Amino acid sequence: MRITRFTHACVRVEHDGGVLVIDPGTWSEPHALVGADAVLVTHEHTDHVDVLRLAGLGVPVYAPEGARLPDLAPLPVTRVRAGQRFTAAGITVSAHGGRHAAIHEGQPDCPNLGYLIADELYHPGDALHVPDEPVRTLLVPAQGSWLRLDEAIRFAAAVGAAAAYPIHDAQLNERGLASVAGWFTETIPGYRHLVPGDTA
Repeated sequence: MRITRFTHACVRVEHDGGVLVIDPGTWSEPHALVGADAVLVTHEHTDHVDVLRLAGLGVPVYAPEGARLPDLAPLPVTRVRAGQRFTAAGITVSAHGGRHAAIHEGQPDCPNLGYLIADELYHPGDALHVPDEPVRTLLVPAQGSWLRLDEAIRFAAAVGAAAAYPIHDAQLNERGLASVAGWFTETIPGYRHLVPGDTA
C-alpha cells in the first residue's frame, strides 16, 4: 500500500491497482484526485470535502448517512453507515464511529465516519473513535477546534498502530507544527512526520 499525504486531512491510497482518495477538501491540492477511482468523505465540513471538485471528477463518492453535502452540483454519492463493509476502488473498507467530535458546548455536530482501508490504514476524520479491529497504520489528527494534543496522544495509544502519520494540521504555523511533531515523536511509537507530498 502506498500512502501520499496532501494538505490537511487529504490522503491518497494506492493499493492493488486501485486509487482511493480520502477527504479531498477545499484546502487540499487538486492533483490529489488525478487518476482516482473512488473518494471517501469522513464528514460534511468543507475542509474535508470540495463538492464542486468531486462533481467534476465523476467517480464514486462514499459519505456518511445523514451528511448534508451542498447541492451545488450532481454528485454520485453512496451513503455509508457505521459498521458497514464495502469495496471502493477495488479496496475493502470498513466504516467506524458515527459522530463528529464535540467542538464547543452547544455547537451542532454532524455524522462522521472513520474508515479502515484494506484492514490496515485508519483515517478517523474529525473524531477519536477507536475501531474494534486492529490497525497497522494510523492517520492521527494533529490540531482542530475539537481537539487537544493530549487527546490525540491518548487516541494514538488506544489504537496501538505500528505506524502513525499526521493529518488535520493546516491551521498550524511552522512553530506549531514543530511542537506537535515533537510531542508525537516522543509519545507515539512508530510516529513519522509527513508533510504534503510525502509518501509512506
